[in-house]
Amino acid sequence: MATQDLMSKIPGNAAPATRPTSQPERRGTRRCKITQLMRIRPSDPEHENFEDLRGSMSVSRSGVYFQTSEKGYEIGLRLFVTMPYSKEPAAISREYLAEVVRMDARSNGLTGIGIKILMEMGLQQHTYSFYGPPQK
Repeated sequence: MATQDLMSKIPGNAAPATRPTSQPERRGTRRCKITQLMRIRPSDPEHENFEDLRGSMSVSRSGVYFQTSEKGYEIGLRLFVTMPYSKEPAAISREYLAEVVRMDARSNGLTGIGIKILMEMGLQQHTYSFYGPPQK
């Protein structure tokens, strides 16, 4: 009886199976499959304006992948991305400058969009005051 590697169930005399690779892995950080609501809009004033509210499919430290029916996306387009997005007055959201780096036709008729986070624009917090603006 041949010994087996208990983790891979490969007989001791068999060659280990290799995973077929169609493309080399280009991601620098791991992805998490989480859904987070985002508000996405073009940062270029010359580009046709749109506002897209979408949930992410996967998120990493430097990128996000989501699917959309919006037709205004193109590779290289710079975007303002607010996430997590909420209309609640006390919500704390962050806005980022991002760039479209990937577009995939999905089997459900939507387009898969991969964006790379370029930089954080700042903390977006809605604050309200019962007092008028400061007097000069």
